[in-house]
Amino acid sequence: MIIETERLILRPFLESDAADVFEYLAEPAVNCFASMKLKSVDEAKAEMKERAKETEYYFAITLKDTGKVIGEIDAFPERGEQHDTTSPLDTFSPCWMLNGAYQGNGYAYEAAHAFIKYLFEEKGARRIYAYVEDYNCASGRLCEKLGMRKEGLFKEFVSFVNNPDGTPRYENTVQYAILKKEWRG
Repeated sequence: MIIETERLILRPFLESDAADVFEYLAEPAVNCFASMKLKSVDEAKAEMKERAKETEYYFAITLKDTGKVIGEIDAFPERGEQHDTTSPLDTFSPCWMLNGAYQGNGYAYEAAHAFIKYLFEEKGARRIYAYVEDYNCASGRLCEKLGMRKEGLFKEFVSFVNNPDGTPRYENTVQYAILKKEWRG
């Protein structure tokens, strides 16, 4: 599956993407991606082999004119009714990450808009929600620009990293969401 926009191509990862992905995962910009940190290009190559297997909901964000990977976007289906195994897989929580060198150019919006459209129109999404740490103002603004509404603030919701003394550093998390009937794609 490939999603094309004016300036971008969202496509499955390739093993040859390792160096580009290492650029932004050598030091992830926000704590929620700390577990994805890569220590070397060799480690990135091994990671790309795994990512290449996930082609339906996990995409490399590439520049159309050069093919350079500048980020990634993914989401996996959930049941709208968590405990009812007969309910459809119609809820998605996308996650996006962009190389810092390419932020501020509208690429994140372009990729996320196309991806959400794909989830609603091609994958049968009924509801899409995103978690954003309260200090990640750029992702919060992106959610709002995509038409998502703020649904709540979870105080000290999750810990991705530890404080210098080894105790968990809990972060406040904002939840945004949009329903298919609200989408103006």
